[in-house]
Amino acid sequence: MEYPATGDQLRAPLLSEGGREGEVIVDVVGDVDDRGREGDGAAATLLEESNPFEFLRAPALSLPPPSPIDPFRNHTPSMGVYEWCKVVVCLPIALARLVLFGLALALGYLATKIALHGWKDRQSPMPRWRCRFMWVTRICARCILFSFGYQWINRIGKPASREVAPIVVSNHISYVEPIFFFYELFPTIVASESHDTLPFVGTIIRAMQVIYVDRFSPSSRKNAVNEIKRKASCNNFPRVLLFPEGTTTNGRFLISFQNGAFIPSLPIQPVVVRYPYVHFDQSWGQISLAKLMFRMFTQFQNFMQVEYLPVIFPCEEETASQLSKRTSCMMGSALNVVQTSHAYGDLMLLTRASELTKDNCSNFLVEMAWVESSFSISTSEALELMDQFCLMNPDSTGRVQIHGFLTAFGLGDNLIFKKIFTYLDVERKRSISFRQFLIGSAHVRKQPLFMRACETAFNAFCDIESSCATLTIEQFHDKLQSMIPTVNKESLIQLVHLFDVDNDGKIDRDDFMSCLWKNPLLVALFPALMDTTILAVHS
Repeated sequence: MEYPATGDQLRAPLLSEGGREGEVIVDVVGDVDDRGREGDGAAATLLEESNPFEFLRAPALSLPPPSPIDPFRNHTPSMGVYEWCKVVVCLPIALARLVLFGLALALGYLATKIALHGWKDRQSPMPRWRCRFMWVTRICARCILFSFGYQWINRIGKPASREVAPIVVSNHISYVEPIFFFYELFPTIVASESHDTLPFVGTIIRAMQVIYVDRFSPSSRKNAVNEIKRKASCNNFPRVLLFPEGTTTNGRFLISFQNGAFIPSLPIQPVVVRYPYVHFDQSWGQISLAKLMFRMFTQFQNFMQVEYLPVIFPCEEETASQLSKRTSCMMGSALNVVQTSHAYGDLMLLTRASELTKDNCSNFLVEMAWVESSFSISTSEALELMDQFCLMNPDSTGRVQIHGFLTAFGLGDNLIFKKIFTYLDVERKRSISFRQFLIGSAHVRKQPLFMRACETAFNAFCDIESSCATLTIEQFHDKLQSMIPTVNKESLIQLVHLFDVDNDGKIDRDDFMSCLWKNPLLVALFPALMDTTILAVHS
């Protein structure tokens, strides 16, 4: 089984209020629970009795305190009388702005189509005459910003020449920054492949000789890094612009940086963007694009400040992670914000929770950059575990009670799974959060004995050592029933079908191993099948 490749990730620095304090890991084993258990000895005894993964030599689950931060939340206050009056007054202005937006977009699209017409060699730099023609589209981009209410844009500092700083990195708050940088710098950008299909926008970003990347494909990421290095190293190409956070935030924090901009080890100019506001937060987070544009159109004026920071030159033998950290520290200092361990994966979890109509979606944030680097679990695997967790019927605070936990696995009043629940419930609240479920699952799977234990359990099921052994559904059902006779018939059938991953009516080694890889907590069902020599071999 192959773990996803992850680089060093940044952890949240000290927070002044209500945040994570440094890198302190709090072991909550000695906490006093609701029923009044006191003392380290009693807590340790309880943990020993409730640790269903002792056969893996898995230690007690310890978690750092959860971060109260939601870096994606839009902080626009509720509309009061003043805001409603302003919307009504600005409606004629909004209509005029909408007309200007449509005309500018149409003219820019037409100019871009002319500039790209007949251009076949897209791997080479765009010819100069085509670049000059793109100035029409760039002026249209400034008109679009004007239609959004950005009559004046405050600039601090100046962009370095392309020869000095071939790579530019910026924080990412709204869809406004790409439009501004298109007008200001006309750079090559790195963007998701999905942007190519967007009406109008797809054509325009192709003129920027965009570098497409699929963030979930290792080969695509590797190819993107090679393209960044190739284009940044040639002065005939435009400078390369990247948003290392990989997504938009609310601007109150920096989230973890991806290393793509820093791997080429070339000079970098950081840029920080701010949107000062009183009544309307312009960040693109947990707010629809249509609503965000409407609010922009109905403001008298929106404010934007762009600050060009000093160029950062990489040092000899400085790694991409170190250069990334140095850059993020400079940007964080300029913005007077801290960097958290959240990542794009957290936004995907937030979006999935919203799709599942869960309340308080911020409770599902886990700081994926830290989780990936600490437990080698990918965002796609975290999403699968979230789907499992949501089947447990979490309450309005995003926590699951023991009944929902047992029901989801179809194990009724099974004692082993009660122990698993207690193992995950490190706060002794008689409920677990998604963060505890995710990290607990990843913690078990990370144990050195995990894969060997799974293989041994399957061999014990089959009573043989053959890698091609296969059990029918009925055979697997009978063996499982003999192991956990207290489970009712319906629940047992549900559990059996969980192991039939490919739904072919048979359970082979691949099915068994894949099921336990996706549901690592289930390995606790099979300690009786574990040969004690497993521990001896790996001790």
